[in-house]
Amino acid sequence: MKHFPIFIAVEGRRIVLSGGGEAALAKLRLLLKTEAKITVLAADPAPGITAWAHSGRLTLELRAMAPGDAKGAALFYAANEDAAEDARVAALARRDGALVNIVDNLADSEFITPAIVDRDPVTVAIGTEGAAPVLARAIKRDLEDRLPQALGTLARIGKAFRARADALPFGAARREFWSEYYFSAGPRAMATGGAPALPAALDALMSQHLNTAPRAGRVEFVGAGPGDPDLLTLKARRALDEADVVIHDRLVTLEILELVRREAVLLDAGKEGFGASMAQGDINALMILHALGGAHVVRLKSGDPTVFGRLDEEIEACDAAELDWSVVPGITAASAAVAGIGQSLTQRGRNSSVRFLTGHDMKGFADHDWAALARPGEVAAIYMGKKSARFIQGRLLMHGADPSTPVTVVENASRADQRIVSTTLSQLEPTLSRAAMTGPALTLFGLAPRVAEAALATPDLLKEALS
Repeated sequence: MKHFPIFIAVEGRRIVLSGGGEAALAKLRLLLKTEAKITVLAADPAPGITAWAHSGRLTLELRAMAPGDAKGAALFYAANEDAAEDARVAALARRDGALVNIVDNLADSEFITPAIVDRDPVTVAIGTEGAAPVLARAIKRDLEDRLPQALGTLARIGKAFRARADALPFGAARREFWSEYYFSAGPRAMATGGAPALPAALDALMSQHLNTAPRAGRVEFVGAGPGDPDLLTLKARRALDEADVVIHDRLVTLEILELVRREAVLLDAGKEGFGASMAQGDINALMILHALGGAHVVRLKSGDPTVFGRLDEEIEACDAAELDWSVVPGITAASAAVAGIGQSLTQRGRNSSVRFLTGHDMKGFADHDWAALARPGEVAAIYMGKKSARFIQGRLLMHGADPSTPVTVVENASRADQRIVSTTLSQLEPTLSRAAMTGPALTLFGLAPRVAEAALATPDLLKEALS
């Protein structure tokens, strides 16, 4: 992010603009929506600027900018539509200590003006750092269609009520009050009685919430998916937006954690095979502690919480503490991995079932029915198999698996840095050693990427596909 988005207080402060043509007019239409004191410097201003000056909406000086004109200004705009003159006035404004924007010159500007959706006092700013103004305008149009004009009225009257709403406990109780006002009680009152009906609706809603027992804490076990935020379910997004406390695994990506409500407490309960880990008992204790304190706790797990996620133990801890809980499933790492190689986990004539295995468990390397898995046509999705590749390879070969059985390892499935390594069972361990994978990886036994599978009958193509 090269431009940090902020909202600058301009009420009663000066904004100075140099220029009098179309670029100046376009910028002034936006600036006149503020409560700033606007000064325009232009020797030959457009009629619209002159009209605004005559109506008292801005101060117009019929001359070019001189040193000192931007002293005390919060913002300065150079809109002369002449590169040399814009450079001159920008240099003067910088000497005066003002933040400078040169219209259509991102590189030499200290700030940019985003596309704005105005539902005063609700303001949505959309910026693309100059990369895609067309995209910013498209997003603006979409938001304008979605946000009703009455939203500003709801917000203005709600703002005057905020001090009284402080009587509600901080956190979920207060959020639920405002949520009901903005999305239910407020719009309903506006529809029947307009703005004058809103104060009474707020009073009634406040009385209702003050006399309602606070909700007990609860736990949601939420699947974060394999890493791509776009693969989160809508229910998972809603849970992240409502959570008071989020206890997350090591494999949950930063992009997904960015979606958590800003006021929520984030707790890292990461575990790593054969490495430092938070004990399961400590994770259970964290969940129970916060939920018994009335918090909405989200236990955020990579992939799907029902797959190798110790879900049963955590549910049992909730039951023992008599806490409500629910499960929000997620896209599994296995589903994302096979999607990445263009294959399916099952296929008519090849395998009618698929095994989900783990490479290691609490006792070390995990043992399985290797004889059954070694049969031709079997497919398995092996979690946590990276460090146990030599063990898995040895067990399968020992039980008669074909050394040429395809094996595909997908690192960082679904993410921007996804990497696919295709090999065979006989070459699994040395291939992974050379690949030096550092991210989470899922091993697909019995499956090759579609391009490699198509090349199996042609040795030269197969060699290229596996290289």
